[in-house]
Amino acid sequence: MSRYWSPIVNELDPYVPGEQPQDQQYIKLNTNESPYPPSPAVTDVLTRFDASTLRRYPDPESTLLVNALADHHGLAPQQVFVGNGSDEVLAHAFQALLQKSTPILFPDISYSFYPVYCALYRINFETVPLDADFRINVDAYQVANGGIVIPNPNAPTGIALPLASIRQLLESNPDSVVIIDEAYVDFGAESATSLINEFANLLVVQTFSKSRNLAGLRLGAAFANADLIEALQRIKNSFNSYPVDSLASACAIASINDDAYFQQCRERVIENRNSLAGSLTGLGFEVLPSSSNFVLASHPDRSAESLYLELKTAGILVRYFNKPRIDNWLRITVGSDTECARLIAALQQVLG
Repeated sequence: MSRYWSPIVNELDPYVPGEQPQDQQYIKLNTNESPYPPSPAVTDVLTRFDASTLRRYPDPESTLLVNALADHHGLAPQQVFVGNGSDEVLAHAFQALLQKSTPILFPDISYSFYPVYCALYRINFETVPLDADFRINVDAYQVANGGIVIPNPNAPTGIALPLASIRQLLESNPDSVVIIDEAYVDFGAESATSLINEFANLLVVQTFSKSRNLAGLRLGAAFANADLIEALQRIKNSFNSYPVDSLASACAIASINDDAYFQQCRERVIENRNSLAGSLTGLGFEVLPSSSNFVLASHPDRSAESLYLELKTAGILVRYFNKPRIDNWLRITVGSDTECARLIAALQQVLG
């Protein structure tokens, strides 16, 4: 605590990202990064990019990237917003759309950045418990609220809602903004972007970090009707009018245009996920049904914390959450064939 801080700083409990240790080389299965490199088209952009253009500010509207995303999703450019990672896009959405007198709602087991945004922007919130099977019950969201935030698939459970449930959520909350956070949607869930022209209260947020293999690029996007996008633009232009740099934009467009590579990578992740879940089940783990690039697993005879520590000693990082209801579960990123095999071999040793 410092006497020079603004009062709110003392009240913040910042988000804690997954470990990024520097002491040795680990097999990193803790931060849901892709095991595969970006599209070769991205590499080509990096090779050919004219560095002299970096002396100029980027296009503040990211016009080429916005147009590419609009074409890809069958939307108008006025329905697309881009920013530095989906975390920044979500932060703008919380500030622009969720500062209401009534508490907003999101699941009790979910992305732990949501309560951080609420503290930063002084937003009241209430969490809605997942059911006994760690699933979202959309009926529980039919109460007065200032907005709703749902990750689909949810994290860290990996369980997805069908599009019919998203539709039900929107229909039962016509006076609230409903944000669907689709960071992992490409690994087995249905995107709600198809509902945007039908529901004025829907905002869909996506990222290039997971299925596009570009976590280091820091790029995210939102899709909604033009009215909601204008609200995000007003916040952005009151904060940073040049958020997406020229190089990131060019790389992102190249990734969007290489659909064959995108499909190839996501299919490999899905195949590896299903194989990993089967191997973990064979070792006695309970594994939740995942539509993401990770699985949530629990062993009946060993604590999650002890398994996490023993795997770390073996040079493999997984994510352990010391939080109610999930403190005996490990979130394990789907790695390459080799990484998954190393994980299973290490677990066989640890479990004896």
